[in-house]
Amino acid sequence: MTSYAIGDIQGCHDQLLTLLDKINFDPANDRLWFAGDLVNRGPLSLETLRLVYQLGDRAVTVLGNHDLHLLAAAYVPQHNYPVDTLQAILDAHDREPLLDWLRYQPLMHHDPELGYSMVHAGIPPQWNLDRARQYAGEVEQALQQRPLEFLENMYGNKPDQWKPDLRGADRLRYITNCFTRLRFCDPSGKLDLKHNGPPGSQPPPFVPWFSIKQRATRNERILFGHWAALLGVADQDNIFALDTACLWGGTLTALCLENQQRISVQCPTSQDPERFIKKSRSQGS
Repeated sequence: MTSYAIGDIQGCHDQLLTLLDKINFDPANDRLWFAGDLVNRGPLSLETLRLVYQLGDRAVTVLGNHDLHLLAAAYVPQHNYPVDTLQAILDAHDREPLLDWLRYQPLMHHDPELGYSMVHAGIPPQWNLDRARQYAGEVEQALQQRPLEFLENMYGNKPDQWKPDLRGADRLRYITNCFTRLRFCDPSGKLDLKHNGPPGSQPPPFVPWFSIKQRATRNERILFGHWAALLGVADQDNIFALDTACLWGGTLTALCLENQQRISVQCPTSQDPERFIKKSRSQGS
């Protein structure tokens, strides 16, 4: 059996099919890991969601910020924005089984046999693997048992500093932001959620979360997406970046977990690449 980890798709359904063909994906023997952001901003979010859903136990996905945003748009209508490409899902005859399935996906996946963990965005430096899995479970439980309450309180950049005694919505929001939005932080785990360009575009004292030498997960192999401006260049120190800017005319990438070989397909532009370049050179949002 071969396992492949695939970066952010964001509705680029046809490119995913091309990539699966290129890796000769055999659903009887192979398994797929998706790093989140299955939907939004690309042309075929509904088709992408259906494809991954229909893979059943042949695939695992973690939740990304755009996947959570889809759930918010469904449960809290004021979060359904014109710039999104989610309406086809919200209008679909099979929306309920798709959304219920998505709501039960994890924030973090760990496979002790293969020796990899996967999140959408990152893990703050003060959490070891066991704590990260515990905190991910807290959010997963809230999303599954109290979805409306969780989604109504999910948005926001505060608190930006971890404290073990955080409670309620503040605690869940910090945890969610780490797993689905984190790029830069400082060594104490204070988050910078305003900057999304490549390393070097952020103000001090913030650095890429994975470059903090004393982070508690430095000896763990971690797969993540979310950060298109990295273009997959962070394959170092047990870190494997999977988002290679498919949405912006880059590539969609699969990483073979057994031999760490990368396989990519070129993607046509779904969003303005000049805007991506400008965002990558500036502080972004």
